[in-house]
Amino acid sequence: MTQPRAFGLNLPDYPWNSLAPYRERAAEHPDGTVDLSIGTPVDPTPLVIQDALATAADAPGYPTTHGTPALREAIVDWYARRRDVANLDPAAVMPTVGSKELVAWLPLLLGLGPGDVVARPTVAYPTYDIGAQLAGAEAVAADDLDDLDPEVRSRVRMVWVNSPGNPTGIVRDAESLKKIVDQARAQGAVVVSDECYAELGWGAWDVAEGGEPVPSVLDERVTGGDLSLVLSAYSLSKQSNLAGYRAAFLAGDPALMPSLINSRKHAGMIVPYPVQEAMRVALADDAHVASQKALYRERRAKLLPAVEAFGLRIDHSEAGLYLWGTAGEDTWETVGRFAELGIVVGPGTFYGDAGNGYVRLSMTASDERIDAAVARLREAV
Repeated sequence: MTQPRAFGLNLPDYPWNSLAPYRERAAEHPDGTVDLSIGTPVDPTPLVIQDALATAADAPGYPTTHGTPALREAIVDWYARRRDVANLDPAAVMPTVGSKELVAWLPLLLGLGPGDVVARPTVAYPTYDIGAQLAGAEAVAADDLDDLDPEVRSRVRMVWVNSPGNPTGIVRDAESLKKIVDQARAQGAVVVSDECYAELGWGAWDVAEGGEPVPSVLDERVTGGDLSLVLSAYSLSKQSNLAGYRAAFLAGDPALMPSLINSRKHAGMIVPYPVQEAMRVALADDAHVASQKALYRERRAKLLPAVEAFGLRIDHSEAGLYLWGTAGEDTWETVGRFAELGIVVGPGTFYGDAGNGYVRLSMTASDERIDAAVARLREAV
């Protein structure tokens, strides 16, 4: 009798599971664990958004995959007001069930398959690789298509850009984004920019402190006014504490959007109507975003010098919710030293081979836990 083929997808183990022994070690600290690893928001969802969700709670009918016209107008208005992207067509935007499912399924929904290559940053969110695998395509690490072997480059059909980057906090300026878009267009590849930390720039990228706004891949300086083969992905998880709502959206090339919408209709990838209404209200309210960013700015100002005093060199980290640092040793040795202090950090090896030797520290813990981490780090020094 022929042995039946196993059921299930042959995907790597979920990387965060390997942190379990370090979490156990950290939990032994007498003052409890300070979790600076995954980066889930801990501050309250703003009441204006909670109220919008509650008001829309009576929703007996099916929602629309494409999003309500009011939500799509709110997305267009937000791009114009906050990202300097004018004249975006409301038909060329669509809500998604958070941004992670979009990252995971977009190569498949774009029709990629065996023989195709998805390029992603050298240090990158691991779901970019998973998305390529789900489509049967090949993922390669490259920050510039010129770095690829010509044969591999000829097969690139999709390029992921992540600016500001997770975990590194790297910001690509408009000139850098334009180079990537020009390279991809020259061979008919689509560029998708994951921009979910764009409101969280620091220093030269902190508008409230006199800096520049983080540019979008849809910016006219990047596209020349032509949105063909360019898509921008955004999430409200970080700027509005909506990770639990699964609230995100995609915008860009009007020629690509109809097929994506149609495929998502068939697959039932629909954002619930109450969440769509919550998104609409959140996108129209800049005040809560500024307030939340101020909290993160204060936490960063405390954590950064304490981590440096502990012996880490912080690289990049000019935007986003993380500090990306190295102590010049093996990643897991650094993770273990933090765990001895009751602090859980993210291993850099989760983000590709180029992340070896690094750790990622999140600023999404409460003020009390950030203060505890700072005190422990300074005491250790």
